[in-house]
Amino acid sequence: MRYLVIPALLVAALAVAWLDEDAGIQSWMTLRDEVADAELRLEDLKGEIAALEAEATALASDPFTQEKAIREELGWARPGETVVKLPRTRETP
Repeated sequence: MRYLVIPALLVAALAVAWLDEDAGIQSWMTLRDEVADAELRLEDLKGEIAALEAEATALASDPFTQEKAIREELGWARPGETVVKLPRTRETP
């Protein structure tokens, strides 16, 4: 009978850990999923940062890129050019 006490306590502890939403296995699994999602978002943001750094480098060093960015932002045109503005399309998330 004494040998059944330890396995019974172990089973009870596992049951509590599984059912306790605040500190149990379910909470750990939820946090694990959130960490995985955060890591994916982090990789996406790293890609965006790299693209922005490349754009900043191009803007700092290439006069053509500077002119293009200014013209696009302000809608300016050189003499003899015509600016055609198209409606923006919705980007899907």
